[in-house]
Amino acid sequence: MTASLLAACITLQAKEVNVSDDLAPEAATGFEEKSLVKASKHMVVAAHPLAVKAGDEVLRKGGSAADAAIAVQLVLNLVEPQSSGIGGGAFTLYFDAQKNTLTTLDGRETAPSEATPTLFQDDNGKPLKFYDAVVGGRSVGTPGTVKLLEDLHQRYGKRPWSELFQPAIKLAEEGFTVSPRLASLIAKDQKRLSRYPNTRQYFFDEKGQPLQAGAVLKNPEFAKTLRLIASRGSKAFYEGQLADRIVKTVREAKGNPGLLSKKDLRNYQIKERTPVCSGYRQYSVCGMGPPSSGATTVGQILGILQSYDLASLGPVNPESWRLFAGASRLAFADRARYLADSDFVPVPVQGLLDNQYLADRAQLLQSSDQALKTVSAGTPVWQHASIQADDQSIELPSTSHISIVDAQGNALSMTTTIENGFGSRLMVGGFLLNNEMTDFSFASHNNGTPIANRVEPGKRPRSSMAPTIVMNKEGQPYMVIGSPGGSRIISYVAKTLVAHIDWGMDIQEAIALPHKLNPFGVYELEQDTEAERLKPELEKLGYPVKVRELNSGLHGIVITEEGLEGGADPRREGVAIGI
Repeated sequence: MTASLLAACITLQAKEVNVSDDLAPEAATGFEEKSLVKASKHMVVAAHPLAVKAGDEVLRKGGSAADAAIAVQLVLNLVEPQSSGIGGGAFTLYFDAQKNTLTTLDGRETAPSEATPTLFQDDNGKPLKFYDAVVGGRSVGTPGTVKLLEDLHQRYGKRPWSELFQPAIKLAEEGFTVSPRLASLIAKDQKRLSRYPNTRQYFFDEKGQPLQAGAVLKNPEFAKTLRLIASRGSKAFYEGQLADRIVKTVREAKGNPGLLSKKDLRNYQIKERTPVCSGYRQYSVCGMGPPSSGATTVGQILGILQSYDLASLGPVNPESWRLFAGASRLAFADRARYLADSDFVPVPVQGLLDNQYLADRAQLLQSSDQALKTVSAGTPVWQHASIQADDQSIELPSTSHISIVDAQGNALSMTTTIENGFGSRLMVGGFLLNNEMTDFSFASHNNGTPIANRVEPGKRPRSSMAPTIVMNKEGQPYMVIGSPGGSRIISYVAKTLVAHIDWGMDIQEAIALPHKLNPFGVYELEQDTEAERLKPELEKLGYPVKVRELNSGLHGIVITEEGLEGGADPRREGVAIGI
């Protein structure tokens, strides 16, 4: 990446300004026109130009997609700290071109061993208010990202481990320019970020004011942490003095202490899961299985839509969006009932993605030209069935997504998070700790019936993250895609797949297509876009409609016979770069 291109990319950030929704601190207005990027050798797409530059440089040195992802993630931790980092967790899909295999790795956080199902309830058994649970130690789960990066490197890495840390270390020591997006998010979250001294000192200037866009921010503490992990591997994070500091920070968090222990850190393990793949048109759409609900729910939405000729209907027809809404609501109803950590509760993934089951669910959309009046979970065929109540959890927009294809044809799709924007607001070693525990249901039972996604010791909270690799008929990667966005991630990814596969849009056009989402009954239309024109038609169909900011962060790559095509979400500051 040339210096002039990098400067141009950073200049583009200046158009992103205010935050609009107090319950979505990741939101920041701005819609930046971006063009389709083409390359013949390799490509990286991620949420910040400096992170993409780091990944691109690794690939230019002959590194693998796994190597590049490590460099990208570490820089994102620094320049986009509100979204992801080594204090959080991630899911990764990796296609190994040499072995022709697709692997999914679960680096999701786990509940502390001392956690109980009533962790997020008050003395009367009532669920806590969201931010009363989030801010502080109570919400912190055992981080998985460092172990995941190490596992990726051991399996697929080509460049030296310590070399991959150098871009982030250099930026941490020399400083980076605070983008308008980061500055606006700090200002919006000022009260919560001010609660703990380490966090307040980092995100505010000497006068106690939130950092402004253009300020140069250094993080020598993070550089020290990275040097430690670069030299000693993940043990430097999960054992020893850094681990002690993490545990102390969590358990002594003033006003809201947590339960994380040294044993939790020491015992944390990455899990290799079986990919969840479902057919759509001529493709196989593959993603992460439970504890992620992403692949299953995306697969259900597409499986229900398979019965309808969306290509003929087109992207501006209200009927297309009635069908998309209906498929989404039916899939999300199943998600609320059944999806959780399959190591703790039985999850009927095969039954939920069964072709006949989805065809039957699709029939519910065929006989009406109105919005579905009522939606409930279906009854898929499954083994070891158990009675579960519907989930009661809150997932707010945050997170980050990385898509990479290297020169050898290896492909990586990685969605990474510390959950809510700025996580628990606890900072140690120069990085923020997650609040991933609040992805569990705050209620453990509903009228005596247990909720699948309830808190249990060692359990991984259900996630909406949906890193996706679409495979062609020959069993080779065709598309790498994913997004941040809380529970809306699933709809963002499904919409983009429909736009590309059914409506023939290139990946950049598909990503930029204005959002129209309805997973829970209210139709959300992306404000200040052409989506608003559908409001009268959708209201005629019986939908309550809300026009609002829908701040996805879709990053995708399509692999064609002519080469690679990449797209970055115009709603954020990310870029696609390749050669």
